Amino acid sequence: MGPRLPEARLIAIEGVIGVGKTSLARLLARALNSRLHLEVVDENPFLPRFYAEPKRYAFPTQIFFLLSRYRQQQDFYQQDLFQQGAVSDYLFAKDRIFAHVNLADDELRLYERLVVELEARVPVPDRVVYLQASMETLLARIERRGRSYERDMPRRYLENLTDAYNHFFFHYRDAPLLVVNTNDIDFVHNPSHFEDLRQRIETSWSGVQYYTPAPEAGA
Repeated sequence: MGPRLPEARLIAIEGVIGVGKTSLARLLARALNSRLHLEVVDENPFLPRFYAEPKRYAFPTQIFFLLSRYRQQQDFYQQDLFQQGAVSDYLFAKDRIFAHVNLADDELRLYERLVVELEARVPVPDRVVYLQASMETLLARIERRGRSYERDMPRRYLENLTDAYNHFFFHYRDAPLLVVNTNDIDFVHNPSHFEDLRQRIETSWSGVQYYTPAPEAGA
């Protein structure tokens, strides 16, 4: 195993809706004795309406998320990361993924004028973990967590979003990236699965790496 990450690090967990990023962030923060930084999703008043009428509510939903994420990031980075590491369940840069999937051309142009100003003021995390899963796995996890507005999400929308995530992270080079296929691991209910993944995340790496479970973790 390679050298461990310094304790004073920010690790961002990312992935499409329902893949398990918040669950992993909670477990990882506890295991590393790090602060937990979670995106506030349910505070967006436009989100349920967006799933019911996407074209009508895409722009206010997107702008609310953008400004909310920016405010969270500013509050977060005012704290001293060198006193304690931190784990976040989102990457600020991913806001663009949803914008490009959901916004009309004129809305996107306005969004880009705003986001370019905000991105310059948000530090980049030291490590990013990108969780992937098959469409069937995602749909099953979304069903289990029981958010009513997500149950009505069209499968095609989730497919488009997954493609956009994969495209974004295929080109992502701002920080070391670990890509994890979660179809055959259950880090929430199987401690050995989590422990194997945790050790890999703690190991230093550069560029893009792909996580392969140890035989005993994938059994």
